[in-house]
Amino acid sequence: MITNNTSLLAWSITLGVLALVLVLDFLMAYRKREEVTSLKSVARWTIFYICSAIAFGVALGFWSTSRSRSEFFAGWLTEYSLSFDNLFVLLLIMARLKVAKEKEQMILFWGILSSLLLRGVFIAGGAALVNRYIWIFFFFGGFLIYTALQLFRESESEEWEEGPAIRFLRRRGASLAVVAMSAIALTNLLFAFDSIPAIFGLTRNPYVIVTATIFASMGLRQLYFLIGDLMQKLVYLSEGLSIILAFIGLKLIFEATIGEGHHKVAGITVPTISLALSLGFVVGTLAITALLSAIKVRKSPK
Repeated sequence: MITNNTSLLAWSITLGVLALVLVLDFLMAYRKREEVTSLKSVARWTIFYICSAIAFGVALGFWSTSRSRSEFFAGWLTEYSLSFDNLFVLLLIMARLKVAKEKEQMILFWGILSSLLLRGVFIAGGAALVNRYIWIFFFFGGFLIYTALQLFRESESEEWEEGPAIRFLRRRGASLAVVAMSAIALTNLLFAFDSIPAIFGLTRNPYVIVTATIFASMGLRQLYFLIGDLMQKLVYLSEGLSIILAFIGLKLIFEATIGEGHHKVAGITVPTISLALSLGFVVGTLAITALLSAIKVRKSPK
């Protein structure tokens, strides 16, 4: 059962502040819509958004519970890591459509906003399903394991290809901006299928799910301009993410099995994976991924 002990006042203040941040981000993107973004500005804003998420997570443990704090960091780290793959696909879309650098600001903003709206719909739908049918975790878990296998097999030479919907828009004479935003929206829809089951595998607190998802989306527009260099350095990111998704998938299947009243299967006790273990696994996997990537890049800089 999904529970939410967060007061209406806390919801109102949090969503109000985050909405204000989105408005300011829009104004900033609009003001610089014809400019090429400098890496110095990107790095500054990326650090600001990361520090804001960390500060919020730490503060959450003081006025809410320590469990909420741990759930937030587990969810935020997982969603933020998945965002890297999302941004990499956006990078391929922009390159494939030959979008001018100075036009990317507004397209990215609307693309990321569509991602937030889609995730909001999926969170509401997912919460309703989980609240009513615990067996839905079998589906979520199986889907995450399938996604993990697909991600693990990804080729470095993978390219984005236009789908039927994008080709239809081109034939109808849609502008490049409309085509690009439509491509990004459709891509975000596919990524929402991965990210929402993943965060439900770490927490069922709606407040934590919403805030972790929003904080993971904040600053992505700025991070986009660094992603090319970062993806070249994080060479094992896909492998690390696939391991995390497979772990969460198994966790969901275990929870669904216990929720259905089966504490033993074929004489084997179904394990209960604690939040502490989940958070430790996510952090540890990302740390090992970064370390192995750094070693690989140092040995083979080309």
